[in-house]
Amino acid sequence: MSPVGRGGHEAAGVHCTFRRCNGVAAGGKRATVRAQTADWCTVTESDPLARRYRTIFEQGLDKLGWTVGKNLLIDYRWSNSGPDEAKAAVTELLSLSPDLILANSLSAVRAAQQATRSVPIVFTAVSEPVVQGFVKSLAHPGENITGFTNLEPSVAGKWLALLKEVAPGVTRVALIMNPASGPVTQLFYRAIETAAPSAGIETTLITVHDLADIHMAMSRIGGQSGTGIIVPPDTFLGFYYKEIAELATRFKVPAIFAFRYYTVAGGLLSYGPDVADQFQRAAVYVDRIFRGEKPGDLPVQQPTKFEFVINLRAAKALGLTVPNSMLVFADEVIE
Repeated sequence: MSPVGRGGHEAAGVHCTFRRCNGVAAGGKRATVRAQTADWCTVTESDPLARRYRTIFEQGLDKLGWTVGKNLLIDYRWSNSGPDEAKAAVTELLSLSPDLILANSLSAVRAAQQATRSVPIVFTAVSEPVVQGFVKSLAHPGENITGFTNLEPSVAGKWLALLKEVAPGVTRVALIMNPASGPVTQLFYRAIETAAPSAGIETTLITVHDLADIHMAMSRIGGQSGTGIIVPPDTFLGFYYKEIAELATRFKVPAIFAFRYYTVAGGLLSYGPDVADQFQRAAVYVDRIFRGEKPGDLPVQQPTKFEFVINLRAAKALGLTVPNSMLVFADEVIE
């Protein structure tokens, strides 16, 4: 979320949009600037996860000299998980003449990129941004967009190994996805197909389009002995993270997830990037853009911090015993 200062205006702010108000501009001079940033979040504003990311981001900005209500205003838009909602939100935000947009979902990034080639865009947790056409390359993004990537499909082997270690009876793994989420999720499934034979595992792909589909899929998998699931990075699935974690436990389905928040919500295992860390790093990029750097000159950064989380309560509910070797290796164990 990086604003670009404009003299003679009051600041405004957050899908999230951010706006800067009177304060110190680059070079230490007093200036009145106007900046807005948009941030799309796939959870509701009252969700603890949303509050956590928002706090981390705003604290990061504050440390860099951008304080909400003092020299920065932020406008947030929440729960924009679909393309239509994201398009409507970005149209609304652009009508506020923002200085920067922060996008935290695939739909948000795509809508923002299609709507503007001038307002800086910073994204977080987006898989394969080059493949999806958001940037020209990681080192030289070009144009008005940069940010922080998500997991690469090669993580599939790690997911399979961890799931097999905690649930050795698993002989078949299903990857669940929404086809509308884009081609990247298919890349994860292909990587799983490639890695599965060496682990003695068969694979299957299950597509879902709404919560009813998710419920039906979990019920069906739960009735198939020896079947586990992988929940990859997927904006649509992230919107239902609490329900998915609960359903996996209810139907006795061993599952591994891409993000910590699934495991905190009751899922069995998660291995993936520390999304909170990406919001901290995004604050740095926002600051740099506010101070005059061009987003196209800032390299897209890959994850540097990963989290392996185990939920022992979920393991007990599934009748699984977590090996001590996994407990030692885990970054967090929920009891």
